[in-house]
Amino acid sequence: MRIRLLLLLLMCGLMFSVKAQTYQPTAENLKARQEFRDKKFGIFLHWGLYAMLATGEWTMTNKNLNYKEYAKLAGGFFPSKFDAARWVSAIKASGAKYITFTTRHHEGFSMFDTQYSDYNIVDATPFKRDVLKELADECRKQGIGLHLYYSHIDWYREDAVWGRTGRGTGRPNPKGNWRSYYTFMNNQLTELLTHYGPIGAIWFDGVWDQDQNPGFDWELDEQYALIHRLQPSCLVANNHHLTPFPGEDIQIFERDLPGENKAGLSGQDISSLPLETCQTMNGMWGYKITDRNYKSAKDLIQYLVGAAVKDANLLLNIGPQPDGELPEVALQRLAEIGEWMKVYGETIYGTRGGCVGPHPWGGTTQKGNKLYVHILNLQDKALFLPLTGKKVKKAFYFVNGTPVKYEKNRVGYTLLLDKIPTDIDTVIALELE
Repeated sequence: MRIRLLLLLLMCGLMFSVKAQTYQPTAENLKARQEFRDKKFGIFLHWGLYAMLATGEWTMTNKNLNYKEYAKLAGGFFPSKFDAARWVSAIKASGAKYITFTTRHHEGFSMFDTQYSDYNIVDATPFKRDVLKELADECRKQGIGLHLYYSHIDWYREDAVWGRTGRGTGRPNPKGNWRSYYTFMNNQLTELLTHYGPIGAIWFDGVWDQDQNPGFDWELDEQYALIHRLQPSCLVANNHHLTPFPGEDIQIFERDLPGENKAGLSGQDISSLPLETCQTMNGMWGYKITDRNYKSAKDLIQYLVGAAVKDANLLLNIGPQPDGELPEVALQRLAEIGEWMKVYGETIYGTRGGCVGPHPWGGTTQKGNKLYVHILNLQDKALFLPLTGKKVKKAFYFVNGTPVKYEKNRVGYTLLLDKIPTDIDTVIALELE
């Protein structure tokens, strides 16, 4: 009997290992991955009922707000100034190529017209408009990609299993009803992938909520397979702060560039998948009325360049206001980034991390035989590049084509600049043979 049991356990283990390795991306998926890597810059939009409280997207759990009382916010949610065309136009002008929108955050409120819950922007608010539909239509009209954030956590639904967050919202049953909740999520994902046109990616968040219960099974394999079946070119991303799981097409880093872990959320190894780092424009993801700590245009542009140098996309967040407008400072930053991208976009879009990796002074991006040297912080008029095995055919300032002198030695090349760089990003273009 014991031998039969051991054999059964061994077979189960083998079945699991095979299942974990069965994901084979389709040709459409692989093509979409490369197109995603080419885009390099997207805008994250964290918008939900929490905008009304103007204290950030985690207020419900941070303040232990009762789920039934919190839901009453919906009765007053009327973002009269929401205009999808204005949103998308401002984002497009920034140089961003896609938008990631929060369809349902941890608070549990659906920002789209869903038949699987009345707790949504169409049925529960006086606004009665499907903002996701309007946004999707406008993205298609203006040629901007649309990605959809979807939370695995729900602090409102009674069937959602409790994790380490949302424990004080008054829901009656910590165990929830996983089968009911899992079915609900998959039903909503099906709606999102069949009612709103082509979707570039589903961006999951919340697996980390069960990190104190490592045996918890999120049943991601089936969920990922559902997405890939409904839209083969739709990419799967999951902000679980771990090395990617089978079935995922993008690796996410939160508030850090790949290989860094300053925020304590991105200590995982870097995979071969397309990379994306998400970062806030000020301090919070959701709208916070007291958060005026916006990063400068210089800091944001240099962060975008730093991501590209590490072969990653930047997903830069904005928290829309409760009235439906994007904050004035955020719009200003979008415009400033857009002006820079009009000049230097060629050195970012469609590139890969260059053959000279990140350094304290900056780094390189590369497209074919063109190497772009991004100088972000240099206190000298000379810059050494360890280009062993490479031959430089030509060097010039990207912005105006002025030639740059250089000297070759046995371990690389030294660029001889006409002055100490002071621009946000001084870009030297090298043509390699």
